Amino acid sequence: QVQLVESGGGSVQAGGSLRLSCAASGYTGSSYCMAWFRQAPGKEREGVAVIDSDGHTWYADSVKGRFAISRDNANHMLYLQMNSLKPEDTAMYYCAAEPGLSFSGSWRPHTSDFGYWGQGTQVTVSS
Repeated sequence: QVQLVESGGGSVQAGGSLRLSCAASGYTGSSYCMAWFRQAPGKEREGVAVIDSDGHTWYADSVKGRFAISRDNANHMLYLQMNSLKPEDTAMYYCAAEPGLSFSGSWRPHTSDFGYWGQGTQVTVSS
């Protein structure tokens, strides 16, 4: 059973930075596609950044140039470096994983694409 545990959330002022981490366990190999989603109160969960097993990445337009997703396959870790944070980045951030998922072209992530989820870590950005 794959387990995902997020950490690194917190409260920060606008313009600040945070680094989220996701520790994965219960599987072997690096063939999982990993992602960060977020959900603000009253809104749907949305994809923020995705990285597949080959290192290809996807970012939401709202975070391009500010956020960076990376993974450490040897230690089963996923990261999200968030810079120049804005109040609209305030949300619960979730780590997600799906074996064998790859993407290209105009693909956009949906929650239904991923079968494994963490419990989330809260990010609050004040103005």
